[in-house]
Amino acid sequence: MNAEIIAVGSELLLGQITNTNARFISGHLAEIGINVYYHTVVGDNPERLKDSIAIAESRADVIIFSGGLGPTKDDLTKQTIANHLGTTLSMDDAAMTSIAAYFDRVGRPMTENNKKQALVLEGSDVLVNDNGMAPGMMYQNGDHLYMLLPGPPHELEPMFQFEAKPKLVRMLNQENIILSHVLRFYGIGEAELEDRLQDILDQQTNPTIAPLASAGEVTLRITAKTDTTDEAWKLIEGAKEQILERVGDYLYGYDDDSLASKAIDLLKQQGKTISAAESLTAGLFQSELASVSGASAVLSGGVVTYNEQMKVQQLGIAPEFFDKHSVVSKETAVAMATAALEKFGTDIAVSLTGAAGPDAHGEEPVGTVWIGIASAQGAETYRLELSGLRNTNRIRAVKLALHYLIRTLANEDARKI
Repeated sequence: MNAEIIAVGSELLLGQITNTNARFISGHLAEIGINVYYHTVVGDNPERLKDSIAIAESRADVIIFSGGLGPTKDDLTKQTIANHLGTTLSMDDAAMTSIAAYFDRVGRPMTENNKKQALVLEGSDVLVNDNGMAPGMMYQNGDHLYMLLPGPPHELEPMFQFEAKPKLVRMLNQENIILSHVLRFYGIGEAELEDRLQDILDQQTNPTIAPLASAGEVTLRITAKTDTTDEAWKLIEGAKEQILERVGDYLYGYDDDSLASKAIDLLKQQGKTISAAESLTAGLFQSELASVSGASAVLSGGVVTYNEQMKVQQLGIAPEFFDKHSVVSKETAVAMATAALEKFGTDIAVSLTGAAGPDAHGEEPVGTVWIGIASAQGAETYRLELSGLRNTNRIRAVKLALHYLIRTLANEDARKI
């Protein structure tokens, strides 16, 4: 079985929002053995949408639509599909009751066009929307299955994962178990990783191994298909062992791990607290840590000292220090991290200072970044030479700071052993 995903919305074509829904749906379809060969994006135009449906029908068994289920005039997905298939729309009473209850709860009058959201294709299998108003639906017509999902990701993702995906699995009537496990790497490029694993990738059958690069990271998804969960895990573990023999030094986590969550986990395991002093990243490092649930158990605080004066006032670095040392230097990274360690009384502190761009900082070229990591044992520094746009350099600096923090903490674990 293969699928095509059609995202509906002119805002996607205009670049106002990113089509994250297609990525999410494709990932989950891969887990249950449904291939996705095409992603289509079409604007809020019924004729172009009809053309897209006809093309999709010629090459896919399952056609999944995201967006265009709302109350406004440009929300035309349902009506266009109904016209194309020669069916009608009918009111779903449960959805209508839920929509009316929402407006009662918030104390706002419900306008007539909101009732449009409760319309579904006649005879469809309705998908409940617990995070919004418009329900989704699955509609079988001949050899094709049409799935309509709302556009907002916070509505689409739980609806697909908990409503639509289980129904697809039952429709496939699969007796086999399909299990995936993701390995996450940092500090190695996609090309180098693939080169080191080329023979393994060439010989893959079951399990399959799929590399993916994003935002400086590389992931490998290992997917096994067999009769039982235990057998699937045995296949996955065998492939993982081969992979880690060659590139295990770059592994930092699995599945839903992130660099920030891995750092938080290690800090918790070691009973350590962390603080930070940031210059060019202006709080991004602390924000990344704080995005992880439970970060407050280890993240004590930090400061943004964007200029030399604030480094003096907030961190207590002596003014004459900067007569000898540039703000973008190893010495400043050490001074900032050490000062944060003392100021916040933490077990470890991280500093970032550098020239993000577009202009150089004195003799230091754009992209020069110094990271400092201080603890009771002293301070380590790392010099980065980044090449990218200003904000890209800032984001990469944060990721690399997390990477070096993880390495420092992992070494501490190794020393205990």
